[in-house]
Amino acid sequence: MKILIVDDKPANCLALQKILAKPGLNIIEASSGNDALALVLEHDFALILLDVQMPDMDGFETAEIIRGNHETKHIPIIFVTAISKEQKYIFKGYDKGAVDYLFKPLDPDILKSKVNVFLELYGQKEVLKKTNIELKKANARILEQQEALIEEERIKVLLQMAGAKAQELNQPLASLLENIALIGEIKDNTAKTKECIYRMKVSGQKILDITKKINTMNYAEPIPSYYNSAAVVSFNRKIQILVVDDSEDVVEWFKAFLADQDLIVFSWAENFKDSFAMLEREQFDIIFLDHILKDGTSIEYLKNIDEKSIETPVIVVTGYGDEMLASKLIQLGAYDYLPKSRINTESLSRVINNTLERARLRKDVKKAQAKMAEMSTVDELTTLYNRRYFIEVLEGEFERADRYETEMALIMMDLDYFKKINDSLGHPAGDMVLSDTGKRLRRHVRKSDLACRYGGEEFAVILPNVRKDSIFSAYERFREMVSKQSFKYESKQFHITVSIGIAFSNDAESANDLLAHADQALYQAKETGRNRTVIYNTNAISVG
Repeated sequence: MKILIVDDKPANCLALQKILAKPGLNIIEASSGNDALALVLEHDFALILLDVQMPDMDGFETAEIIRGNHETKHIPIIFVTAISKEQKYIFKGYDKGAVDYLFKPLDPDILKSKVNVFLELYGQKEVLKKTNIELKKANARILEQQEALIEEERIKVLLQMAGAKAQELNQPLASLLENIALIGEIKDNTAKTKECIYRMKVSGQKILDITKKINTMNYAEPIPSYYNSAAVVSFNRKIQILVVDDSEDVVEWFKAFLADQDLIVFSWAENFKDSFAMLEREQFDIIFLDHILKDGTSIEYLKNIDEKSIETPVIVVTGYGDEMLASKLIQLGAYDYLPKSRINTESLSRVINNTLERARLRKDVKKAQAKMAEMSTVDELTTLYNRRYFIEVLEGEFERADRYETEMALIMMDLDYFKKINDSLGHPAGDMVLSDTGKRLRRHVRKSDLACRYGGEEFAVILPNVRKDSIFSAYERFREMVSKQSFKYESKQFHITVSIGIAFSNDAESANDLLAHADQALYQAKETGRNRTVIYNTNAISVG
């Protein structure tokens, strides 16, 4: 710590030095107000002992300048003076910024006592400052962790909702990097080409690292020392947890770890059947699931959860520490995998908190996606108009055809056995087929027609002002075009066919009737062998 003694008489400075000297205290002297003003800008003083009577610039003026400077106004000043003790001088000193007065001759005990008070205050202030700095650093690290977790979960959610898995991206990305490396070996590359290749390599590696991170298991590692879980993990509402385990003793085990968490309520189910019955009756925030139960494993349980469209987050808690099993469970939809050997109060609280945050994030993403889909008129995958816009246009076109006594047609089509493609090759292959079909349909329709993705693998086309005899032949050509198209995905080649139903507005009383007729024609095409075009009429459905 440092204190500043300001006095124009060396003897006075020396006397104060002798009284105040002690280990850890650095006493600096100034013989004038100007010297003092320069020193306070160079050093961080705990206290200033300032003589009032000095030539050129007295103590009052010096104090006023120190108090007027934003960087030095916080330094406490004690006036040391031999002038009159009259009230007007004392008030003037306080008015200029003094915190106390000491009158000469000085009492050493009083001097040390008053100085020690301010030194102690300075020490406390420094400790508080260091503590605040550490807290800011800790908070910054925690925020970084939270942001990283949220970003990781956002990517996971988006990939999951898009029907993709991280491992499905790894292969093409790794191939991209390998090909870039081969390009780099070609001779006579210009400097600019090499620079572009380097940038592509860096970008590809970053994406590969992201996908690796997405695929990495979170094993509830020990919390870093700066991470105070008790301060961060707190629950401000009731948390309902369903424990699915053969033994009810496990519930007491969890309760023992979370004895201080009054808002966490546990329920117990012994088997699949009981747990699903409870999930129908009650709302739970989390499911703690044992891997091996009497009626199956967590793998079967997660498949049942998916089939029943239950969105309650599942954490698999087990005595097994198999990383392959953990990876499989995460891919099947488990939020986390927690080996019993790694469970303690901190890890359990943290995994509950993180799971709740991830579940909230997924709900937010779904809500945002649903809202965006509702507001949008275009299907993102095929770039055709979406179902919502199709329904709006269909109503208007039907009324227009009725008003002007013109004919309009409605085409409904469905890709045959499309589910087999998703099941055998994966959703990316299915998306490729849908996107390609959308492009072909958009090129096939007239400018006045409206092509839409009706939903899933179904497409629809609204055709105003048509002649019945020309429509069948036009969409027979489209059907044949699709059946001849060869698709290739990851070295596997395959074909797909389409079934088509056609209906006309003159055979319908309303837009809903027209839609129902087209749907019936499509159903007939499916039932009579698929890969065919069927026209609906009021007497019977005719197959073309």
